Amino acid sequence: MKVAVVGPGALGCLFAARLSRSGAKTKLIDYDPKRASRLTKSGITVQENDSSYTESLPVVTSIPSGLDLIILLTKAYSTRDLVLPVNTPVLTLQNGLGNVETLCSLIGSAHILAGTTSEAATLVEEGHTRHVATGLTQIGAWTSCQSDPAIDLLRAASFEVALTDSPGQLLWEKLAVSAGINPLTAILNVPNGELLRVKETRRLMRDLVVEAVKVAATEGYRFEHSLVETTESICEATGDNISSMLQDIRAGKPTEIEAISGEVIRRAQAASLPTQRTQVIYQLIQGLEHR
Repeated sequence: MKVAVVGPGALGCLFAARLSRSGAKTKLIDYDPKRASRLTKSGITVQENDSSYTESLPVVTSIPSGLDLIILLTKAYSTRDLVLPVNTPVLTLQNGLGNVETLCSLIGSAHILAGTTSEAATLVEEGHTRHVATGLTQIGAWTSCQSDPAIDLLRAASFEVALTDSPGQLLWEKLAVSAGINPLTAILNVPNGELLRVKETRRLMRDLVVEAVKVAATEGYRFEHSLVETTESICEATGDNISSMLQDIRAGKPTEIEAISGEVIRRAQAASLPTQRTQVIYQLIQGLEHR
């Protein structure tokens, strides 16, 4: 299969390298032509446990036609600027909410697969990603796109993949978890596990998740298990991981706060639901971005 992975961040590099290594004809998409040239020459290095490998693959600045699948792992704020070929399946594994709606306006819902991944990775340096923890990737058709080819492709690259018939539910679940973990780690400048060590921080994280869950309920989503407990379990399992939002703050880059806490706030306002804690956290991240 011919596949393009959009976004040369920690997860984009991981997915592109794994797919290329499995035999898929893979291209990594990077908007920066100078970096794309450097990455093509150096290859993508993946560090897993005590070993590492470097995979050579083309890194280009535009998404070519003739692909079997496009996987989006770029930042949520970049979605609206994508130029996508017509009639090509697109799988978004991006953070936050709003990406699917934007993609529907660009290429139509019939070509969209949506899902989440709990694979955890940290970008050590340009083109060098450290795979911190394995996880589950869950995907499904937003309306009518065939999902089997994408699932087979990812499984061939040694990813654990599951099919879902409710990708919207998955997106809300991941957003609630992200709304609790990502902004707090960025504000406090700590890895995920540190959020559990101080009772006040842990309580605030729980409150942020609860606010997001209440907003999800206004859109008809109910969760069979406690997302507060899920969030705490993820913090424990990825205790040393540096969240993507903290990585962005440390690098002086824009964060995905709009697609995470910002979406919670906007959807809460539409439902006349208060989200005071999320609002404060959102404002603090905005302050950090503009330092």
